[in-house]
Amino acid sequence: MRTVQLAEVAAVLADPTRAAMCLALLDGRAWTVGELGRAVGVAPSSASEQVGRLAAAGFISTVHQGRHRYVRITDNRVAELVERLAEHAEHRPATGLRGTLSRNRLAFARTCYDHLAGRLGVAIRSRMLATGLIDTSDGLALTEAGRTALHELGVPMPSGARRPLLKECLDWTERREHLGGALPAALLAHAVDWHWLERGTDRSVRLLPEGHEPLAVLGVWSVDLGLEY
Repeated sequence: MRTVQLAEVAAVLADPTRAAMCLALLDGRAWTVGELGRAVGVAPSSASEQVGRLAAAGFISTVHQGRHRYVRITDNRVAELVERLAEHAEHRPATGLRGTLSRNRLAFARTCYDHLAGRLGVAIRSRMLATGLIDTSDGLALTEAGRTALHELGVPMPSGARRPLLKECLDWTERREHLGGALPAALLAHAVDWHWLERGTDRSVRLLPEGHEPLAVLGVWSVDLGLEY
């Protein structure tokens, strides 16, 4: 039975269009079916059919608001599954200037559902660990110094037990861990609201000039990111 169920799950993502839709939805935002279809290059009728298949398999959920139907990844567990599969997928070298620039943007910083991934995400974990803001001696945990630093930055502390505050998430471009969980999600949302970071249209995230000082509070400096300024 488990083998059959695994094969069914794999079959959902075996279709290139559905796989591309899931990768697009990893930005954590809700998309209309039309937007999703245009993003992956298929007609509206085909987009609706593929969205229906993903919804039936539990990969995405739909929300109706007015005349529009929005879709998004069901939850962080599905997002992590898709990210893990992307890690193991065959990644061919980028061709052309546009492809190279896009890959470089995603490698520097991108969303992994609702938290940061890429070189920036890995650097935040690494430097917070080095400066004592997080600790791994008895499982991944936020220290008092970490709580103080995040309070100084105005990052709201998540409450409730629906998901872990912090968890390790292997980064498929850096091959090292970045931080997942409720707290990194709150940090990303706060950073975007305060214009430290800016979301792109392809899951990429851009570091704005206003973001360098807050990152320094977390122990991350420009040199850690390979930047010259």
